[in-house]
Amino acid sequence: MAVMMPKLLRPLLVAAAGIAVFQAGPGVTGLAPVRRRLFPALDGPGHDDHVALTFDDGPDAAVTPLFLDALAARDTKATFFLLGSRVALNPRLAAEIVAGGHEIGVHGWEHRYLPLRGPLATYHDLARSMDIVTEATGVVPRFFRPPYGVLSTASVLAARRLGLTTVLWSCWGKEWTPHSTPNSVFDTLSRDLRGGATVLLHDSDTTAPAGSSQAALGALGLLLDDCGRQGLRVGPLGEHGLPRFRQ
Repeated sequence: MAVMMPKLLRPLLVAAAGIAVFQAGPGVTGLAPVRRRLFPALDGPGHDDHVALTFDDGPDAAVTPLFLDALAARDTKATFFLLGSRVALNPRLAAEIVAGGHEIGVHGWEHRYLPLRGPLATYHDLARSMDIVTEATGVVPRFFRPPYGVLSTASVLAARRLGLTTVLWSCWGKEWTPHSTPNSVFDTLSRDLRGGATVLLHDSDTTAPAGSSQAALGALGLLLDDCGRQGLRVGPLGEHGLPRFRQ
């Protein structure tokens, strides 16, 4: 019996490994070089004279209003990818984002690594998030970005079923890096900043070290100034000319 057990277990282990690869396979798109070479649409490419400005992890009552004020002062609109659990705590703030002329997208219910979740749990996560965002804002979101930028087969299928377009990013500030400053955040994102890029910053510290969002807030002004010098328009994904939405 002891000799037979490995032979019986081997097919089960192979099957389990196959399921794991199938589920986590899309996660390779989280690697920028792989994504840009094999799945460039996920990078959020848009019009050559436009930069899409996006924020993740809100709404955050302590920080998001500061970003909204900064954007209003520059007459700039953006896309906010919201966590359902945060919207549940701050429904009025979610509504204020939309009232300010900004777009909203789904970032999941909580900031959880999706490849570790099954198909039903993943679909429930996205659907629940979509429902509460719609209820709070009166707007049905049309974009989805997974936590950590890591997809799974289940999340790809769930987003498609819900009519959500998945968008990652072209450049980000990595403001969660220790000792980040507005200048360091801007220097990091500017390495890949160009016309047609999708920029990622975070308007919350809920999933990052305290103070990270302040570094992002300071970098926001530097980003807008630089885009102005380059003659680049800055706005939400809906104005970016993503392939699916081009006429």
